[in-house]
Amino acid sequence: MRKQILIVDDDTGVLAALSLFLKQHEFDITAATTPTDALGLIEDCEFSLAILDLNYTRDTTSGLEGLELIGAIRERDAALPIIVMTGWATIDTAVKAMQLGAQDFLEKPCENARLLSIVNNSLALAKSQRVEARLSAENRLLQSASEPATLWATKSPAMQSALKVAERVAPTEVNVLITGSNGTGKSLLARMMHDLSQRSPGPFISVNTSAVPETLFESEMFGHIKGAFTDAREDRLGRFEIADGGTLFLDEVGNIALAQQAKLLRVLESSEFERLGSSRTQRCDVRIISATNADLDDLVANDRFRTDLLYRLKGVELRMPDLNERQEDIADLAHHFLTLHAAKYGRDEIEFSTEALSAMQCYAWPGNIRELSHAVERAVLMSDGDVIGTTDLQLSTHDGTDEPRLAGLGDMTLEEIEKRLIEQTMRQLNGNANEAAKRLGLSRSALYRRLEKHGL
Repeated sequence: MRKQILIVDDDTGVLAALSLFLKQHEFDITAATTPTDALGLIEDCEFSLAILDLNYTRDTTSGLEGLELIGAIRERDAALPIIVMTGWATIDTAVKAMQLGAQDFLEKPCENARLLSIVNNSLALAKSQRVEARLSAENRLLQSASEPATLWATKSPAMQSALKVAERVAPTEVNVLITGSNGTGKSLLARMMHDLSQRSPGPFISVNTSAVPETLFESEMFGHIKGAFTDAREDRLGRFEIADGGTLFLDEVGNIALAQQAKLLRVLESSEFERLGSSRTQRCDVRIISATNADLDDLVANDRFRTDLLYRLKGVELRMPDLNERQEDIADLAHHFLTLHAAKYGRDEIEFSTEALSAMQCYAWPGNIRELSHAVERAVLMSDGDVIGTTDLQLSTHDGTDEPRLAGLGDMTLEEIEKRLIEQTMRQLNGNANEAAKRLGLSRSALYRRLEKHGL
């Protein structure tokens, strides 16, 4: 699929030149000459990337209009990759643009090879970040709702323990290593700790290190100066410099190449770095929160991760539990995702069947909370009626069959599954029928009928 790029500049000559060049490289281009027109297009269309001038007719040199435009775009699309360009470049303007959410910075006149390189790199880096940003936005909606539990409002002892540690260390300066499987909410927890810290007024800069090629690692993390390497036609800020005064979140840190780990370690030990190609040492004030789904101790044992770097990252280690360790939360989370996705697709009357709830509580959830959200969204779309059944969930199988992988059900009948679910729920809630009915998505009278039916 061809990528859709929005270019915003009040110079029609620049628009024509950039559009012609990028169209030759298989991009579809939409042009706008004012920030107002650009925001209207962003509200009506979906773009893969935006390239913005920083100066327009109101003020031709300060970059203020462009910075305001970045902020307005971020209010409408938190994940859209942004490249800024100006003929009046200053480091201060570049820092402000990057901290507001721009991914890269170009000085006019833009050389075609450099422009194409930055466009391709920004799209590659944004691919995984866009997915994460969408999930983050969904979970922020969950956190703000009054009904039912969110990721942080939990009945699970394992999750309560993790949150207790996170709340204790968040206000400190200690580096934190978050471990856990994919989809458990590691990046969301990192953001929460930043928001609870003294650094919350500063930037929270997230880097998916697995998406950064080894050859670009130094440039991405520490920046470079003009002429540092082929196509380095201008100075570039690194992530440490952009995150100064705030938090730098290194996701998938276990994937950093061994050769680059020493360079990262030096910055963590001394808070000093040099841009690639520069001999001038710069200092940074950055707190590091990192995350991985890998076993770093095992990587250390196999000489694939430095012991000294692990110690620097692991001031405090915090493990996010898998969803199958949080069975007390599955029904609440499922109902919450149902509320979210039903509203999104205009299906407010839809609900889960008892069998569907049972299936979700017994399923192993290898993809954790992310998989649960996707399964519920898919069920909302696929269900023909107002009741979601087990087949609508389409829970994945890992044994080559078409049956969902339900832990511990064996050859149980649906009645036996229903009885087991009700027993488990009543036990978790200490026999509180009102709360049990809410969690199971039943009326109080319907629950009492089932209790009598199963002799409970």
